[in-house]
Amino acid sequence: MQRLSSSKTFFYKRIFPVMWFGFIAVFALIWIFDNGAARAAADPGQWMGLFVPFVMCIVGGLLLKRLIFNLSDEVWLEGDTLVVKNRGESTRLALGEVINVNSTTMTNPPRITLTLRTESSRLGSEVNFIPAGMRGPFSAFKASPIATDLIRRIDALRRRPA
Repeated sequence: MQRLSSSKTFFYKRIFPVMWFGFIAVFALIWIFDNGAARAAADPGQWMGLFVPFVMCIVGGLLLKRLIFNLSDEVWLEGDTLVVKNRGESTRLALGEVINVNSTTMTNPPRITLTLRTESSRLGSEVNFIPAGMRGPFSAFKASPIATDLIRRIDALRRRPA
C-alpha cells in the first residue's frame, strides 16, 4: 500500500485548532486581567478590545471548518482501490468511482479533492486530503505528483476494454 496523504494531517486537524483558539483565549484573558475589565466598567467603549479576538474566533472557525476539518485522516492506494480513513472508520473506494481529481497548489496546506461518481454515506461526494511529499521552496508552483499519478491511473482504467 502506498500512502497518499501527508502525516501532517494530524497536526492540521487536531493541534493547530487548539493552538489557534488557545492563543486567542490567552490574549483575551490577558486583556481582561490587565485592568481591561475595570477600564471597561468606566468607559463602555473599552470593550472593543475584545472585538478583535471575537472576530478572530469567528473567522478562524469558519476557515477551519471549510479548509481543515473536512480533510480525511489518511488516504492509501492499494492497487486500483483507495482506502480512506477518517474519524476511526475505514472505507474502500474503487478508483473507477472517482470522476475528477482537483489539486490546489497555492494554498497552505496544499490539498487534493477527489470528486466521486456516487455519494458515499460515510464520505459524501468528495474526498479531501493533504498530499504527502510536497516539499521545497517552489513546490507551490508545481503540480502535485500524487494528483498527476491518480489522474493517469484513473485514465488508464477508463481506457481498458470492458
